[in-house]
This record gives sequence, C-alpha cells and structure tokens, in this order.
Amino acid sequence: MKFEWRKQEKALYLPKAKPMELTVPKQNFYTISGKGDPNDSQFGEETAALYAMSYGIRMMPKNGTTPEGYFEYTVYPLEGIWTLSDEAVADGRAFDKSDLVYKIMIRQPDFVTEELALANIEKISKKKSNPNNQNVKFETIEDGKCVQMLHVGSYDDEFKSFEVMQHYCEEHQLSRTTFAHKEIYLSDPRKVAPEKMKTVLRYFVE
Repeated sequence: MKFEWRKQEKALYLPKAKPMELTVPKQNFYTISGKGDPNDSQFGEETAALYAMSYGIRMMPKNGTTPEGYFEYTVYPLEGIWTLSDEAVADGRAFDKSDLVYKIMIRQPDFVTEELALANIEKISKKKSNPNNQNVKFETIEDGKCVQMLHVGSYDDEFKSFEVMQHYCEEHQLSRTTFAHKEIYLSDPRKVAPEKMKTVLRYFVE
C-alpha cells in the first residue's frame, strides 16, 4: 500500500481554515538556506535542487537500489521557515521581500538515514547539474508545539490569516517562541490560480 501524506497525516498537513494547536515531532528533511525575494530565479533553482534530491530517494528502487525499510510513498510538499534579516528588524524598515531570510525543505521518510541522504546528494549532483546542489543539507528538525491553520489565497494575503492566528494565541495565552514562521505549500503556483492556492501557516509557540 502506497503511503500518502495527504491521507495518513492529515493533522499535520491538512488543517482547516481556522487555528488549531498541535505538537510536531522530529522529522528529517533535505534543506537549503537562503535570503532574498522568493520571486527571483535563485529561489526556483534552490527548490529544483530539493525536488531532485527528494525524487532521487523516491526512485531508488527503479534505479537498482532498494534501501532497508523502503516503502512506496508520495513525495512530501515543499516547506519553508521564514523570517526577516537582522538588519531589517534593527532598522524597523517597511516590509520588503528582499529582506526575507529562509530555510526551505522537503521532508524525507523515516527510512532515510543520513548516510543514505548524503550518498543520494552525491549521486544526483553528478546526474543533474545545479549550483545549489552543494548547498543541500540533511537535517532533523522538530517544530514542537505549534498553532497552524490553512490559508486559501495569494501569498500576499497571508497577513489576514496571521492576524487570525495571533488573535487565537492571545485568547489561549500562547506566545510565539520566535519571530519566524513556517509555511507548507499544498498548491503548485504554476498550475493554481492565486485566489485558490492552499498554504499551511504555522507559528511556533509555548
């Protein structure tokens, strides 16, 4: 039976369009850290590197290698942790996408060990040239206690959902542990109209 995160992990990836609390355990990811406007080509190339590595793991059995514990699965969605540069915060200047600092990532199944992940990076880098391949890392990340909700609409309208989440936190005596937040992209912006895009927004709280 094929493991599909949309079906088996709904609590993590398919919340409703209203705030909810959850605790997210440690998960393994391929990651790339960067800064600047995500509309620039650099961001697209970084995303492409992450997907190349992720599909490299997914397709291993078809390429002659079946890792221990391997199972059929759907590749996880792109995620990103976003914040602003220290300079932008210190200056208190108006929001500008060029000031964004991010870590984008794609989760990997539990059977993926560090040894397997790094060997895959080396193999894929030889097959698919991308200057960002050298920046891909394998990391274990624990989001911990969070408040999340589904945002439907343009990325530029996310502030409306953030206001709802902030109000929820205040009502339930929760405070954010960091200015950074996470986004999980359920829609492909190349195929879905902006007003219909679905994005999970997540605050880290205590």
